[in-house]
Amino acid sequence: MADARFDDGREAPLNLGAFEVDDLQVIASLAQDAVFPVTEITWRPSERRFAILLNRFRWEDKTAAERRGRPYERVQCVLVVDQVLGVASQGINRKDRDLVLSLLSVTFEPGDDGEGHVLLTLAGDGAIRLHVEALEVTLRDVTRPYKAPSGAAPDHGA
Repeated sequence: MADARFDDGREAPLNLGAFEVDDLQVIASLAQDAVFPVTEITWRPSERRFAILLNRFRWEDKTAAERRGRPYERVQCVLVVDQVLGVASQGINRKDRDLVLSLLSVTFEPGDDGEGHVLLTLAGDGAIRLHVEALEVTLRDVTRPYKAPSGAAPDHGA
């Protein structure tokens, strides 16, 4: 009988939470280059919840895909920000129902007593700024991975 190898392990969907800036950086790195239609943005003021259904590149699988010679993958996931007091955006035409956006970064700008702003920076000078009572962000995969339609990994000129 052969010993188990790391590559034999079962891949599980991501389900991550961030209550501190260091944790948010992990979520931001996994959500980088996610794409989503403008129609998948939801803001529920009464629940103080903001959410986006993203199609994220599976950065955590990139090296394994290259090593095994298989296609790169994307997966649908939900990025949720709770404790949201207000939402502002720029460079986004919500009336253009065919608009597809690309997430570049997720950062936190601290304020007083735990308050602050979660900033979602988008390609093409777009941004969404969420005023939050406290940092509370989750990223949860909700589908099985699928072959990346472009067949390529996002390129940052590196």
